[in-house]
Formats: sequence, C-alpha cells, structure tokens
Amino acid sequence: MGCCWSFGVKTESTLHAGTTSKYRNRDGNGLSGSSSKVSSVSVPRTEGEILQSSNLKSFSFNELRTATRNFRPDSVLGEGGFGSVFKGWIDEHTFAATKPGTGIVIAVKRLNQEGFQGHQEWLTEIKHLGQLSHPNLVRLIGYCLEDDHRLLVYEFMPKGSLENHLFRRGSYFQPLSWNLRMKVALGAAKGLAFLHSDEAKVIYRDFKTSNILLDSNYNAKLSDFGLAKDGPTGNASHVSTRVMGTYGYAAPEYMATGHLTAKSDVYSFGVVLLEMLSGKRAIDKNRPSREQNLVEWAKPYLQNKRRFFQVMDARIEGQYPRSGALKAVTLTVKCLSSEGKFRPTMDEVVKALEQLQDSNETGASGNDPLKNFDRNSKNDPRNNRKRLSDENLNGKAPSR
Repeated sequence: MGCCWSFGVKTESTLHAGTTSKYRNRDGNGLSGSSSKVSSVSVPRTEGEILQSSNLKSFSFNELRTATRNFRPDSVLGEGGFGSVFKGWIDEHTFAATKPGTGIVIAVKRLNQEGFQGHQEWLTEIKHLGQLSHPNLVRLIGYCLEDDHRLLVYEFMPKGSLENHLFRRGSYFQPLSWNLRMKVALGAAKGLAFLHSDEAKVIYRDFKTSNILLDSNYNAKLSDFGLAKDGPTGNASHVSTRVMGTYGYAAPEYMATGHLTAKSDVYSFGVVLLEMLSGKRAIDKNRPSREQNLVEWAKPYLQNKRRFFQVMDARIEGQYPRSGALKAVTLTVKCLSSEGKFRPTMDEVVKALEQLQDSNETGASGNDPLKNFDRNSKNDPRNNRKRLSDENLNGKAPSR
C-alpha cells in the first residue's frame, strides 16, 4: 500500500504554491497522544533553551542512519525544498534503531544544509511540537543536531495527507466520503482550536490540506510547524511578520499588512473546508481562468441557498442531506469573511461541526430533500448542474 507525507517549500517574504510527495507504509504505530498538554517550562527563546526544554528524544546521526538503513534511496518517503523524508524503524519503548519490519515505523525528515531559513524552521518545529501535545497534532518524537546534520523524527501517519485523498486519482486514493470529510474537518478544527487556546497561544500560519495528516482511522493531525508563530501578548491585537505561507490559503488582511492573528488561521480553515466540499484545489492553473481561484469562483454560489450545490463535489452526490451541506456551506462562508472580525473563532467552528455531526446531518438519509424532486423538473438542482457549469465556464454569473 502507499500513502503520503506532504510538505511545502517556504520562501521568506513570499507565498508559495506547495508540493506533495508520497511514500509507502504499513499500518500501525503506538505513538499517538491521547490528551492535550503544554509543557509547564517557561517559553524558551535561545536555541539551547529550546532544545533543552523540549520533551523530545535527542537522536545521534548514527542512530537515524541505522534506523533508515543508511538513508537508502528505496527508503525515501518524499522530497521537498527542505530535503527528504525517509522511512525508518525504531523500538517503541527504547527508541533504539531496529531491523526493517520490526518495532514501529517512523518518518525521518533530513534537512538540506543550504541556508539559514531551513535551520530556523527546523528549530521552530522543535520549539512548538516539543512543548505541545494534542490528539490532533502530529507527534514529533525527536531530533538530531550533530555537526551540519539537522533531522526530525515523527510518528508515522498510515493514511497520508488530506491533500492526496481529495485530489489524487488512482486505485489507492478513493474519494473520501462525506462523513469522512466532516470527521477530518472536525479533527483539524480541534487541532487549530487547541493552538489558539490560552494554553498554547500559537498561530499556525500554514493551514492547508497537505499539512493535515491522517492516521489509520482517518483522525486528522496537523503537521509541519515551521511557520508557526507565538500569538500576540499583552494588549497587542496582532503579530507583525513577513508574509509567508501558501498562496490561496492566506487571509487577505495578512497578505496586505503582514498583521497576523488567530483569525488568519480561521480564513485558511475556510479555504480547506471549501476544498473538502468541492473536491477542487484552492488554486488550479489548469481550470478556466475565472475558476482558477476557488474562493473567488465559489463565493457567488455559496451565498445562494439555491445554487450552492454547483460547488459540491459530484463524487459524493447523494451522500449528504441538503440541510447538512447547507450548514457546512454557511460555516465556510463565515470563515471566509473578508474581515477577520466577522469570522468565528476556532472554538465556534468546532462547536458548529460537532452540532452538525450530533444532528445526524453528516450522512445521507431517507429524508434527503433532493430525493423529493422530480428528475424531470427544472427546479431539480441536479438538472441545473450542467447549465450552471456551462455558464461559469463562459464567465457568466449564475442566474437567479
């Protein structure tokens, strides 16, 4: 079987498109956390303080070389601008390197030593994941800092990234069902809500489908904290920073001013939720020009209760009741508000998604309103799908 470890290339002062890579795996790991916590140690600032205060295993380079079979090419799980990710095996209890197929599987990220930026992101990852623990954050097991070597060791995520399950085509990556999409959305929202809590006070800054990894039960975990920032302190309303992240996901006010807040992450969550509803990428240069930016194309439909079906992924048609889809669409619109003050908090997003699941509106039922339409009726949204699609391809606004 195969699955994915996804990552993007970060560029100072600019947004990036992001890249994805894949690796093969086997099921199982015993490293997932079951509760959330933040280390009680005071916030570290220097590199030495960060490494000393982290709750992580310090691996030697030889230990990781043995665990990955000397970083052999057939152990490569993925590659990106930071370097490569390798498959390895360690003992579950001692973390000592073991033979392939024994112990537990790990993912070892080995950074290129070609610039200061890579080292800073390596250190930022340790700073945050070395202090934070939550069921919806990927677990960072340890690191290696030896001579010029910079490596990170993560728990293994058997189902790979949300990005690949939504957008890749192939026998392994089947379209995610409506119920699984809502489960993943809730898990990812809980991860962000924890980061924004008074306990953690972290702004993720790079929320996107490739950074949402799935375990064997499709539980979502946020990964790649290289761009994460501490939230504002005292009376400050925002953090001023260079604009970094992934084009198509960054909030408009952050792109314009460099002012970063928790509501910047909420906007990114809205983009991802829209990708999950539509099955379309946030930015896709292969689509007609007016449809390349998903948010700009979809907003007119999302704001019309009679037209939002035009945005929904055709591969999951019939799997959801109209009321459930409409609630998810309404939440998406709120998250994508052009001004941060009108967006919900992530706690409010979590509550809305939990209510959606509790109300049994996450799966198809015999009361699906679409089933009450006459297939020959012009009022049936399914019969309007092709006409509306043709209008959009020609750049026309949907008729009312």
